[in-house]
Amino acid sequence: MTVLRALVLTMGLILVSAVGVVIQCTLFWLDLPAARTFPMRYHRTVCRLIGLRINLHGAIADARPLLLVSNHVSWLDITVIGSLVPLSFVAKQEVASWPVFGLFARLQRSVFIDRDSRRGAHAANAALAERLKAGEVIVLFAEGTSSDGNRVLPFKSAILGAAEQAVRESQLPEVAIQPMAIAYTHRHGLLIGRLERPFYAWYGDMDLLPHIWGVLKHGPVDVSIALGPVHATADFADRKQLARALEGEVRRMFTAEVYGAPSPPQTERGKRGKEDLTPAYRAGGA
Repeated sequence: MTVLRALVLTMGLILVSAVGVVIQCTLFWLDLPAARTFPMRYHRTVCRLIGLRINLHGAIADARPLLLVSNHVSWLDITVIGSLVPLSFVAKQEVASWPVFGLFARLQRSVFIDRDSRRGAHAANAALAERLKAGEVIVLFAEGTSSDGNRVLPFKSAILGAAEQAVRESQLPEVAIQPMAIAYTHRHGLLIGRLERPFYAWYGDMDLLPHIWGVLKHGPVDVSIALGPVHATADFADRKQLARALEGEVRRMFTAEVYGAPSPPQTERGKRGKEDLTPAYRAGGA
């Protein structure tokens, strides 16, 4: 049954993705505003199809422009986070050349950073600055790679430094920064243990297609996303202080989601409603 499930889901994903690419390419060609929002609808459809159940703790801040700084676990993160609000990702330059996923990343309007080229980094900063000027939401994976799903890796100040440079180039008086933690917590409604959690993580030298097949063979998985208080770029003296502060907040929230420790309190500035925790979000909802 698990193989049959994977086959059915694979065919469904191929169909949904093929239609989605045509629609998004058309929206780009016509230069319609819906090109920003359609990827969110696509990701919500994929979440429902795969069985990704998203529990949102906190709320994405209303402030714009907004940098969401997150840990990174799996290729699933893109669909999970992309289903929340219209947003774009900051990705490594090599992602742009990946088969299929590179196309999806471009259609998501991702900003690609070439860390080995000064000219490429400058172009990426300029592109990111333009997105910030336009008041967009940008997701930055500050670890620079993905983990095994059991921990948060140290944040790289150089990655946050590139974002900080883009903020300066955008000439905006302030850009909101919000920490975000993502964790895969349950499968078939049962708590995932430390030994099983890396099953959903895509890291190291894992081959992508076998990993996707393995995920599709198994049942629904619950994903928790926790959002912390909003900061301003001016709150930090330099990029190293920024990296340490955000890493600490993301690690605390991740630990709370995975191991059940109390979540850190959220400031008024980071809330959308009256409570710290919103009701569980189900992909495809409002």
